[in-house]
Amino acid sequence: MADVLALALPFFGVIFLGLGCGKIARIPESGLAWLSFFIIYVALPALFYSLVARTPFHELANGRFILVTTLSTATCFALSLAVGLWLRRNLPEATISAIVGSYSNVGYMGPGLTLGALGAAASVPTALIFVFDSLFFFTVVPLLMALGGRDKRSLGATLRYVVRRVVTHPFNVATFLGVLSAAIEFHPPAAIDRMLEFLKNAAAPCALFTLGVSVALRPMGKVSGEVPFLIAIKLLVHPLLVFTVLMLVGGFSPVWVATAVLMAGLPPALNAFIMAKQYETYVEGASGGVLIGTVVSVATVTALLYAVQHDMLPHGFN
Repeated sequence: MADVLALALPFFGVIFLGLGCGKIARIPESGLAWLSFFIIYVALPALFYSLVARTPFHELANGRFILVTTLSTATCFALSLAVGLWLRRNLPEATISAIVGSYSNVGYMGPGLTLGALGAAASVPTALIFVFDSLFFFTVVPLLMALGGRDKRSLGATLRYVVRRVVTHPFNVATFLGVLSAAIEFHPPAAIDRMLEFLKNAAAPCALFTLGVSVALRPMGKVSGEVPFLIAIKLLVHPLLVFTVLMLVGGFSPVWVATAVLMAGLPPALNAFIMAKQYETYVEGASGGVLIGTVVSVATVTALLYAVQHDMLPHGFN
């Protein structure tokens, strides 16, 4: 247990350090701008490029794994959307609530946690889940917002926006370049490689600290009635669903299964709040969901790490 705590607590410790600093220091939110830019456009792209580029190309084309993990995320999104529609009866608000219930913090927390727990063998499934989960959300959310009347663009303009956002997102660009490098077996010069190593090592601590500060600066009012249901879907149903389907399909290595379970069990992504602000809907609910989900995940993610570290996940169904 000491080894698990030694792995989990630094991650959550940096988050709560950021949370404490955000509550104590009187620095406006605009002060995060350059740090956020560094994380999104420099450090995390360097991390994802390095992860993918060093992977044998044939390992990246695992369609069954991509299908299972993305459909599991989509199922949790649909379930959360149903909960939101049932309790709020408003499609835009239900859409943001569905992000809280299904979109893991795969960018800020995912790579550091899975690589720390499982080593370099977790790099490919981590990158695949990140890319295809992000593609799913970048596509479905704008379309649902257009249907709900929150996005005033025409359907054609919305589709163009979706394609542009998917194609130009720095994480996706970095991953594509990594796939291309793996395909042609390109190895960057030593100086560039060392710079990438330097940047990727900065990604996790900077991202986790920024996550804590960002959560601290979010408005936190009365918790909406659907938030406990959404957190239960995100932290309990999502990892259980991913694990069950991977076991039923079969043929995946234990490291890939453990990576998928850990990624699914992460707390709600900060993107839930960012999208809520973008569409000016469900801002308080998204803020509360991210904060509560992050706090509760200290227990649930630590439990998952314990199960993974002690090889307690079954390797198949009889």
